[in-house]
Amino acid sequence: MKLSLFALAVCVGFAIPLAGQSPAGPSDLADSAKRQLPALTATYKHLHENPELSMHEEQTAAFVAGELRKLGYAVTEHVGKYEDGAQAEGVVAVLENGAGPRLLLRTELDALPVEEKTGLDYASHVKTTNAQGQAVSVMHACGHDLHMTVLLGVAKELGERKGQWHGTLMLIGQPAEEMIRGAKAMLADHLYERFGRPDFVLSEHDSSEVAVGTISVKGGPLLASSTGINVTVRGIGGHGSAPQVGKDPIVLAAEFVMVAQTIVSRQVDPQEPAVLTVGMIHGGTKNNIIPDEVTMGLTLRSYSMAVRDQILAAIKREAKGLAEGYEIPENRMPTVEVTETTPATINDTAMAERVRAVAVAALGKDRVGEAKAVMGSEDVGLFTLDGKIPGVMYWLGASDPAKLEESHRTGVSLPGPHSALFAPVYAPAITTGVTAMTAVAMDLLK
Repeated sequence: MKLSLFALAVCVGFAIPLAGQSPAGPSDLADSAKRQLPALTATYKHLHENPELSMHEEQTAAFVAGELRKLGYAVTEHVGKYEDGAQAEGVVAVLENGAGPRLLLRTELDALPVEEKTGLDYASHVKTTNAQGQAVSVMHACGHDLHMTVLLGVAKELGERKGQWHGTLMLIGQPAEEMIRGAKAMLADHLYERFGRPDFVLSEHDSSEVAVGTISVKGGPLLASSTGINVTVRGIGGHGSAPQVGKDPIVLAAEFVMVAQTIVSRQVDPQEPAVLTVGMIHGGTKNNIIPDEVTMGLTLRSYSMAVRDQILAAIKREAKGLAEGYEIPENRMPTVEVTETTPATINDTAMAERVRAVAVAALGKDRVGEAKAVMGSEDVGLFTLDGKIPGVMYWLGASDPAKLEESHRTGVSLPGPHSALFAPVYAPAITTGVTAMTAVAMDLLK
């Protein structure tokens, strides 16, 4: 990508009114969002055509930062430090407007290693090399391009409506959400010490299960915690013709996979949602060789950290018990390693009801629904400091209502986030997103 292309993507529509110019009133918010649509459409399509992988969002971050500067925000780039000391591409934009609350609005910057198959005239054809040196395609298959577009629209609306709110806006462009590393990296770089601790955290995420033109919100759990786990079972390798001489870790791993599926169904309270999936298994080099070890990659999801810890303990216990049953030597016992973790996204109940009331006033009652919790995961909850700061994420509708109704009738799901066919109905999603988030932001900044 070339930065000059980013600069050309949006050439109109992002100027703050001259001094003395009257901003549009709250009742005109939806119309104002529609007037932004041509410019925001150019933004959306350009971002979609030029995605960047997690931890490599240089041009995306520069574009978002540049547009926010045009709107009069004080912008800081390269905010965030990863665990290995590498610099993150986080963006922080601040707009101060007198005494009052401090509100954090967050968007993500990164895309996914997915080859787009939508056939759209603005589809991504980007190819790059990942951290493992593999050639991969890149796509905004999770809607982060939509989120960025909405945030820029909201930034413009709030910049023009400073007479209708007071306090401080803190807009966050977060890198590496898909790796659940970006929020942690920004906090590790003293985000709140440098830019102030917010009183509220607000974010959105598009959903293929919500009709475009609507949003849905709820208090309590919205997304699950995510824990990545590597389990390595060890044996004693040898020739495939003489398994009795060694200890076959492939057979042990196969039994562990089946036992692992009973942990949630037989050891966890049925009232506590949880999912444990074995998504990766590697072992062996040739069909007549018994290997020394097999490695498995698991993902664990739950809304409760206590349940998460219970399942993690069960994984360790079951792996060790199976190994002992196979008479694996003590120095060859399985290892269980947690590779990554992020907490559940728990919406503050009081704030969620406030968001709902404002959204109903801005959009209409028939366009605000009750959100459904899912077992997917996010790292936006880290910005709430374990719930010490009220936070809400809501679903922004992305699917054609008729197609969604047909999907529910037939039971055939529409392409959703992380699918190569995911294509939000962007125009009404953008205007709805800008209208809803601007209205909620002005209400929180009283």
